Amino acid sequence: MPALPIPPSLRRLAGSPWSEVTLAVVTTVAQMAPLLFKHSDSGHPWHWWGYFVAVGASLPLAVRRLAPATVLLVCATFSSLYDLAAPVAPQPLWYGTLIALYGMASVSPPRVRIPVFLAMCMGGIATVGSPDTATRGIVLYVAVYALGRASAGSRAEAAVLAERAARLERERRMDEERAAERERARIARDMHDVLAHSISLMVVQAEAGPVALNTEPARAAAAFGAIAGTGRDALDQLRRMLAVLKDEDGPRDPQPTIHDLPALARQVEGAGLEVSCTADGEPRPVPADCGAAAYRIVQEALTNVVKHAGADRAEIRLRWRDDGLEIRVVDDGRGAGKNLPSGGNGLIGLRERAAACGGTATAGPREDRLPGFEVRARLPLAAPEAGVMA
Repeated sequence: MPALPIPPSLRRLAGSPWSEVTLAVVTTVAQMAPLLFKHSDSGHPWHWWGYFVAVGASLPLAVRRLAPATVLLVCATFSSLYDLAAPVAPQPLWYGTLIALYGMASVSPPRVRIPVFLAMCMGGIATVGSPDTATRGIVLYVAVYALGRASAGSRAEAAVLAERAARLERERRMDEERAAERERARIARDMHDVLAHSISLMVVQAEAGPVALNTEPARAAAAFGAIAGTGRDALDQLRRMLAVLKDEDGPRDPQPTIHDLPALARQVEGAGLEVSCTADGEPRPVPADCGAAAYRIVQEALTNVVKHAGADRAEIRLRWRDDGLEIRVVDDGRGAGKNLPSGGNGLIGLRERAAACGGTATAGPREDRLPGFEVRARLPLAAPEAGVMA
């Protein structure tokens, strides 16, 4: 059964000192109800002693959080002195004593609560004349004590679960950060070749320009223009990647491009997944970093399909727009499932890949509401305008 919702105002009151004062006042009024609303058989008013004991056995609850064992002893002592004067109204249940016992059992350590509880039980047996009444009182005390201990156990378990959840959340964030760092390192390796290619072109054109300067001025001007264009493009890419550049050793293969996607589809089909690749719109030139990012995004998406989705078919959809390239990879599997959470390392890599070249990437259920999973990415076809580097 779902828990009843607690209004925020009551939740704030329960955590404030005024909650104990309110509890003490309400308990005192309830304890004095027989004195206020019942009349004696003789018609005489109740003795003032009854009012005094009812107040003394309930009002100390206002400070029970400060000294729960002391408040219990005070409430129990007052309740045991009720019958010293007459006439007084019958008091079948001492609410203040029971509430104080519950509070003491739920918060006090064993070296305090056990002696106080035993002393209270022995005092009740000694002051009550009827064995039946004493038995009922002891059973009631034991039940309230057990409720207090159960409450303490529930709070301890909740604290353990909260600590475990906080630890798991910290570990999840650390895993995400480590995955993002690894992906940034991979992106840096990819960008090494992109920037090296641009700088190589600049060097070749710079060496050819002075040779042709006197004999072929037009060719020299074209060379210098190529140097400027290549340099601007390399500078734009360098600025976008500066935050994620990492050193990583090892052999570097030629960078794949968007034109390698059909070969990637054929390679994945060797793993038993039927893959198709469609395109919509007029293809346009793609910056080198965006081409590599597009390939890696599709590669990671297909890898997740093979490893996690349990799909039979996947489709790569490219849509060429005036200002960007939209990529969608959809499958007919079981969706994200519990093996591929929304914050999984593979999906972090997709977002990092797209963000590195000024794009975006998301993943989730298919937009057409059919069974399966969908990865969506949008990459710019024109590099962002570069400002003046400080």
